[in-house]
Amino acid sequence: MKKIIILTLFITSLNLSHAQKIEYEKVFGGYKFTQNENTLSLRDLTAITEDIPEAQDLIKKAKTTTVFTSILSFAGGGLIGWPLGEAIGGGDPNWALAGIGAGLVAVSIPLSSSASKKAKQAVDLYNNSLERQTNNFTPELNILASGSGLGLSLRF
Repeated sequence: MKKIIILTLFITSLNLSHAQKIEYEKVFGGYKFTQNENTLSLRDLTAITEDIPEAQDLIKKAKTTTVFTSILSFAGGGLIGWPLGEAIGGGDPNWALAGIGAGLVAVSIPLSSSASKKAKQAVDLYNNSLERQTNNFTPELNILASGSGLGLSLRF
């Protein structure tokens, strides 16, 4: 009897520990992704979602967009900072550069939002796939009787 209980607990634990849901919360500038109280980066999300092609594609697009957004933001900040530094230093600033920099920063904001939404969609796909996997797992434990004795049958 102890063996049956241990076996049942083992199978139940396999079902529960198979994969963990990724949680997210809205923060300034996007989403914060966590799993088991650990913060996840886009690189972590790429590794976690590798078994789900649709989620993997969305994460890759989010990473590409994030890199492009970082480049635009950095260049825009530099183009804004250069004329400001000249103005503070008493020089003759080129305000056209600051305007171009502000434009680059303004373009990077919706791109960053798009990358965050893609990552959120990928996490939603991942979490939905976990729910489908756990809902399909229904082990059956049967007692069988034959001419030679009793036995147990466990079907996954």
